[in-house]
Amino acid sequence: MTVINTITLLVCLSAVFSYLNHRFLKLPMAIGLMALSLGLSLLLIVLGALGFKIEAEVIAFIKTIDFYETLMHGMLSFLLFAGALHFNVHDLLDQKLFIGTLASVGVLVSTIIVGVLSYYVFNWLGVDLPLLYCFLFGALISPTDPIAVLGILRSAGVPKPLEIKITGESLFNDGVGVVVFVVLLGVANHGLVSPGSIGLLFLQEAVGGAIIGLALGLVGYHMLKSVDNYQVEVLLTLSLVMGGYTLAQGLHTSGPIAVVVAGLVVGSYARHFAMSKTSREYLDTFWQLVDELLNAILFVLIGLEILTLSVQGHYLLAGLLAIPIVLLARFLSVGLPVKLFSYRQDFTRKATTIMTWSGLRGGISVAMALSLPAGSGRDAILTITYTVVVFSILVQGLTIGKLVQSATRNTMLSHDA
Repeated sequence: MTVINTITLLVCLSAVFSYLNHRFLKLPMAIGLMALSLGLSLLLIVLGALGFKIEAEVIAFIKTIDFYETLMHGMLSFLLFAGALHFNVHDLLDQKLFIGTLASVGVLVSTIIVGVLSYYVFNWLGVDLPLLYCFLFGALISPTDPIAVLGILRSAGVPKPLEIKITGESLFNDGVGVVVFVVLLGVANHGLVSPGSIGLLFLQEAVGGAIIGLALGLVGYHMLKSVDNYQVEVLLTLSLVMGGYTLAQGLHTSGPIAVVVAGLVVGSYARHFAMSKTSREYLDTFWQLVDELLNAILFVLIGLEILTLSVQGHYLLAGLLAIPIVLLARFLSVGLPVKLFSYRQDFTRKATTIMTWSGLRGGISVAMALSLPAGSGRDAILTITYTVVVFSILVQGLTIGKLVQSATRNTMLSHDA
């Protein structure tokens, strides 16, 4: 199947599922699309068991799509920029220490907790995964997915200060998670890696990506300020995303972090000080449409990916037991910073509980699991990861609004963790 035919089919599926969700299910878009996509996948599996050949053809179609490349080197840059575009950089700077702690130390703590606990639980179930691969699972499942978080929190009614913390963390912690994952994968494939090389890789990826993003954002700001034509300005932001991500990847730095920083600069400064009201309206409309279209396609893809899994009973059970492990790790990695910072700033009532439950996992975790080499527990990790992601989006995503309403019924309380 050609690329254009693949895109056409995905867009048509997304459109039909969007209609069905809006008309009948009335769920948040991301959750509704994934639920319908999962339903279609399960229906195809049942039809395959009954002797129909449709399932094999759909699996062949799904396997022609490189999910990792499609998300990490295709959709991700657009989705991150669209999310960062409406995020006030001053709000982020006010919370920089807390967000930075969650996005770095929090990811590392969660990776260790998930790795150790899952090693004992998985081996108890007969899923023979080495400790290093359990840490790999911890690294890919610990970062919260900015795409899932940004999409679902918009309708959850989270208090603004807490929303800034959660979304700010999600915009940056995937970069740290990818670095940890790459380092551990390098250890698994090539042996020991020195602490110095790990530190250098982190600086190169995270700090280098931030510097490139800041430089590109400033260049974009001055170019946008020098023209007043919405077609040109929209094209400039589009080239900033595509060219900036490609440049960062070519320089072996973090493309996601570069795009986020560039988006923050454009959103916080260029939109307000370098663009006319007309240009700003067109820019916002364009990126909102890009965001919603790509989100729709992404969550349809996540739902269809179940057809490619090698689902075995003990893998599925391991995935179900991994859910409380991941939630516990999230609770501890968030709770400690909240407790520490509560001596300096106010937190929403039950902040740790809300941040734990709203730490959604999504396509980035699945993409990293798919990037694992064949063998060495890949099928087990992929099934376990997929189980956690489905629970995260469908169960946590559907209930986060009710949790927020219950937990924030009272107003802001000081020193509450």
